[in-house]
Amino acid sequence: MGEPMEDGGGAGRSADGGGGDEEAPKGTLEEESPQRNSRNMVMMAITPKDYETKYWPELKSAIDQLLRAIPGQYLPLSYEQVYSCVYKCVCKQLSERLYEDLVKHITNHLETLSVQLQSHAGTDCRCYIEKFGFSLNQYLQALQGIVPVFNYLNRFYIELKLKQDLTAELKKLFVKFVADRHIDTLISLLDNVHLRPLSISPSVISTLIINLHKIRPEYAQLRPQLFARYIPNILPPCSINELNQYKQEVQQMQRDLLTHPEFFSGDQGRKRPCEDDLSLKVPETCLSSANSSWQ
Repeated sequence: MGEPMEDGGGAGRSADGGGGDEEAPKGTLEEESPQRNSRNMVMMAITPKDYETKYWPELKSAIDQLLRAIPGQYLPLSYEQVYSCVYKCVCKQLSERLYEDLVKHITNHLETLSVQLQSHAGTDCRCYIEKFGFSLNQYLQALQGIVPVFNYLNRFYIELKLKQDLTAELKKLFVKFVADRHIDTLISLLDNVHLRPLSISPSVISTLIINLHKIRPEYAQLRPQLFARYIPNILPPCSINELNQYKQEVQQMQRDLLTHPEFFSGDQGRKRPCEDDLSLKVPETCLSSANSSWQ
């Protein structure tokens, strides 16, 4: 019963003078405890040099890994450690600088990407469309990792002080430095691809159109008919007077598919040789006997 009473302080020690040596460490801890938090905060202090040489380089490396990762690829990234860096920077009043560095670094990445995409624009339209679609999808996948890592910055600086949202702001960066610079060329090429069915995988075009609408819905107004093929409610509701027009569009699409060399109306590989035209394969004797039996 003597051990719990030791926490009582000096009264327990005066009652038993022989225990003075044992109680000294406890008394020391009790005296230090009121200052423990303040000393820890001093130890956690981040100088500008610490930020530039330790915290930001680690965060920058994590951002680069996320931006360059292939969708679905495993990243050997310690999210807990990176999140801890963000937390410490925000607690040490470095939110403004951290956000500026984040935006600047991603902007540099997107400007480089835009130049790379431009090099494909005048050479191979298929490669250009596929590269643009992959880059946009890759960026949106990266945001799913970047935004959670900087969640503390988003909650206590971007949303609270700037009245903005990190996800929306990072999407705007892609629009400003990549999409707006390529959208006219891209839309024109996508229109031409529609005239040549199956020249590019339909899934590639579908994902690209959906992602373009996701980062900026106003793009749909540039080519409503194009976006309406993949996204609902782009066009106004259909009226009875427009049924003939839609019928003609469907018929034209069917004609385009039938004239395409890679389009097959059915699975020809599963047909038996005699199924191409049975009327030409049946012997005449069989036909005459069949006719007599019907009569």
